[in-house]
Formats: sequence, C-alpha cells, structure tokens
Amino acid sequence: MQALGIDHICAVILGRYDSRGWLSIGNAPAVQLRYAAGTPLASLRAADWVDAIDILFKGKNMLRLLEGLWVALRISLISVLISIILGLIVGILMTFKNPILKAVFRVYLEIVRIMPQLVLLFIVFFGTTRAFSINLEAEVASIIVFTFWGTAEMGDLVRGALISIPKHQYESAEALGFTTAQTYLYIIVPQTIRRLIPLSINLITRMIKTTSLVMMIGVVEVLKVAQQIIEANRRTSPNAAFGLYLVIFLMYFVACFFLSRAAGALQKRWS
Repeated sequence: MQALGIDHICAVILGRYDSRGWLSIGNAPAVQLRYAAGTPLASLRAADWVDAIDILFKGKNMLRLLEGLWVALRISLISVLISIILGLIVGILMTFKNPILKAVFRVYLEIVRIMPQLVLLFIVFFGTTRAFSINLEAEVASIIVFTFWGTAEMGDLVRGALISIPKHQYESAEALGFTTAQTYLYIIVPQTIRRLIPLSINLITRMIKTTSLVMMIGVVEVLKVAQQIIEANRRTSPNAAFGLYLVIFLMYFVACFFLSRAAGALQKRWS
C-alpha cells in the first residue's frame, strides 16, 4: 500500500484534484495550486514565479503595496509615540502604593494581556459606532486600540525601569532639596527614557506585525492591498498569491529587521 504524502493529505482535507491536475479548494480559483506527480504542493513552476513578478510590476501594484506598508508603519509609529508619553505617566503612577491605583492598573494590565487585539478592534470600531453613534475612521480606531495596548506594555516597562533605579538617587535628590516632581523630572525620567528607547523599538516591531489585523475593520494596509491585487488577477494568474505573499514577507522582514538591529545596538551602547 502506497504511503500518503503531505500533499495527498492536504488534498483530502482541503479539496480535490480535477482532470487537469489542479487542487480545487471549494469554489475559489484564486487559491488553487497546481499539482504534478512527485512534486510537493508548495512548489511552484517557473511560470508561476513569472506571473507573480508580472503582477507585482503591473501598473501601480508595487507602489500600492509600499503605500499599504506605510499605513502599517504609520499606525505603529503614532501608537508608540503616544504610548511612550502615556506609558511614562502610567508607569510612575504604578509605583505609588495607593491600593486603588494598584487595583485599577492591575485590571488594566490583565485586560490587555488576556483580550486579543482583534476583539479590541471590533469593540472600538463597531461598538463605539453603534453605542455612541460616533463616526470613527478605521485607522483612528486602530491607533486607539494599539495605543491602549502599547500604553499598558510601556507602563509596565516604565514601572520596572523605575524600580531598577538605585534608591540612593532618590535620597540624594531629597538631600539636595528637590521636590518629588523635580526628582522625577530632572533625575529619574531622563534615565528611564534612556532605558526605554530600545524596548520601545521592540514594541514598534511587535505592533508592525500585529497591524495585519487592522484589515479586518477595513484599513487598506499591505495585506489588504495584496488581497485586492490577487482578486483582480485571479483568472489570469491564479498562482500569483504565493509570490505576492512572499514579497510581503520580505517587506515585513526588512522593516522589522533594521528596527531590531537598532534596538540591539542601542541596548549594547547604553547598557
């Protein structure tokens, strides 16, 4: 009895082969994969790569993908900038010994850690529109959700950074006659920001990757653009999806790789 390969198993689970050797998944020709005897389903012919390249440089498709990537980067950068400012305030408040503040921020952190970002996007975008009759743009809703998430992450990082600062610095500032506000403004916060910059860059990379979810509420970012391009060319080039998604993978990789390297370099320099 012949052993079943992974490609045969995929055929059984996902769809069926027709007389042309195509694996049909449902009624969607845009996701068909050509099958040749002895060739894995994941491998594409040279002609399929040519199709993907042709579509990529057809009209303004490449420019549209870059614009979609910029939308993802813009949402991430704006959210992180706001999160740093709010995170500093939240982080400082989290170091206070007030039981009410501790309880509030504990609940806040648990909500962010437990709740998926996609659910938060739906609540903010669809929920506020229905409950409060607010005409909220999808990109604005995305920034609100990512800021809500980023502020919690940044606040926890700020709290850890503040705790790590030696106690004698607080005592020295008090001995010099500094008020609590002056101590934080001139001594503690500058050191905290310096420690947080590499960590905030890492948060940007995580946000860039998570922005792929915003297409679910109508934001036309890079994945949404790719879907539109694939749908527009699904009859003439049904196998171009693999090549286009590979290009998107490289875009995300390049954007996040250099940010990660920058974060690593800053962390080594300031450690």
